Amino acid sequence: MSEVPQLIALVTGATSGIGEVTARELVQQGYHVVLLARNATKAARTRQQLQKLAQPGTRVDVLLCDLSDLSQVRRAAEEFNQRYARLDVLVNNAGLVFGAERETSVNGHEMTLATNHLGPFLLTSLLLEKLRQSSAARIINVASMAHKFAKPDLADLNATRSYSPMRAYANSKLFNILFTQELARQLRQRSISNITTNSLHPGVVASNFGSNSTWFTRAFYKAAAPFMTTSEDGAQTSIYLATSPEVADISGGYFAKKKPEPVKSEFNTEANVQQLWQQSEQLVGQPFFAE
Repeated sequence: MSEVPQLIALVTGATSGIGEVTARELVQQGYHVVLLARNATKAARTRQQLQKLAQPGTRVDVLLCDLSDLSQVRRAAEEFNQRYARLDVLVNNAGLVFGAERETSVNGHEMTLATNHLGPFLLTSLLLEKLRQSSAARIINVASMAHKFAKPDLADLNATRSYSPMRAYANSKLFNILFTQELARQLRQRSISNITTNSLHPGVVASNFGSNSTWFTRAFYKAAAPFMTTSEDGAQTSIYLATSPEVADISGGYFAKKKPEPVKSEFNTEANVQQLWQQSEQLVGQPFFAE
């Protein structure tokens, strides 16, 4: 009787909040989990904690990467591709709200766009061949109900003319959802049937989130904290989409509290989604699919 291969999962933003809870649950379910994180100290501490929970013979590994830096994304993806035979679950969880003053990444992109959208877009592209090696791979993109406040300007994705931290965040979360929908469509178009992708709203989670943003954003999160959900509760939809047989054949969906929800946005037109995809390819410097 042949041995069932151990499933491999990569979780970004896995050193705190819902990312850490997601990684912990996957470890406890027997996955070989790779933590992608910016901070080496936090990553080492998280890896040590999770390794204690792992089943005998199961490793927890670390990949260091700042998703806002596209060269680091390329290096991390290359390292993953060299070290692992395949990828079964990719959880694009990392996401940040930045400060009142517009910042740019080392590549010259607005930091919210770079971290929350372009980095995950490129990472997913570069890991696609490893996902194709899985018998049934899943891509989970953590979005937010904040997408309802998005008002993207395709002529100014980098917010050079008008910037607000919460608008930039809302736009990036809408982009996560539209990326998910368009990726699902393009996978079907290419008859790639072993990969599904879904996005989700985790709930408004009481964590350090927004701590480096404006005083108003920090004050809002502090005042709202008693009404927020925990990281444990917030991670449940990510875990559900990553592991549940109920959603094994669903792709392109947006979920909240483990249930599908419609995405209502005037921006969500075929023309806009196609243009967003093309501009994302231009900004990361390569096509998503290596033809």
